[in-house]
Amino acid sequence: MSQVVLITGCSEGGIGFTMCTEFAGRGCKVYATARNVAKMKKLEGVANIELMALDVTVDANVIEVVDSIVKKEGRIDILINNAGMACFGPLLEVPVSQIQEVYDANILSIIRASRAVLPHMAERKSGTIVNISSVVGEIPTPWAGVYASSKAAAHSISEVMQMECRPFNVKVLLICPGGIKTNVAQNASARFELQPNSLYSQYLDCIVRRMWASQVPSSMTAEDFAKIVATKALAAKSPFYSTMGSYSTIFALFKWLPRMWVLNYMWKSYATLAPKK
Repeated sequence: MSQVVLITGCSEGGIGFTMCTEFAGRGCKVYATARNVAKMKKLEGVANIELMALDVTVDANVIEVVDSIVKKEGRIDILINNAGMACFGPLLEVPVSQIQEVYDANILSIIRASRAVLPHMAERKSGTIVNISSVVGEIPTPWAGVYASSKAAAHSISEVMQMECRPFNVKVLLICPGGIKTNVAQNASARFELQPNSLYSQYLDCIVRRMWASQVPSSMTAEDFAKIVATKALAAKSPFYSTMGSYSTIFALFKWLPRMWVLNYMWKSYATLAPKK
């Protein structure tokens, strides 16, 4: 029996988009979702993929989509909480409204979607929930404090879910990628604006450099990332935590080093001003 997979955040150019084609290619029935269906247009007509509009920040919409899939398919085997957004800039200067938007998309969306699918999975005593986080959820960097803190929350939420879903035989996987080649930096740069009176105006170049840090030649392709996630999600047994992508090895090492040394290293890496000419 083919697996029924619900993936959030599937707009073209992101990892959700490639995960849809990867799971579909493995014979799964994939429900690809995004706030704007037009941004998934290239998935139209692809075998085993059905497109649905889903705003993960709206409770009623999440419940409606989950219930409609269960009504049609009888179940959801795998939920991949992938929807989210990046945010860059000095932590104490990012508008509170923008911080709330990021937290809603990156943190509360996980709870909304997982809460909606769990009763169906619990009834069948079967299911897998995959939460996509980031290495910066464990080791933060300057100029990405809002994003890093949202992913730290996602990490903690996933650990608690992993424990509390055990009675229902529902697996929870936490994926913490490093650099993956996507349009995440491009999308973030379109929203980025340093405040006119910013205390950090001299660091603008550093902020921009941090914004694009995940898009380096060594970054993992979204296709390779999707292959790894699909293999782990579909396996009978998989480790709770997985990391991959550029910087993932050094970030794993950082967890074993003195915390202040690591934070000092991060500050020097992303706050070194170019010499004045």
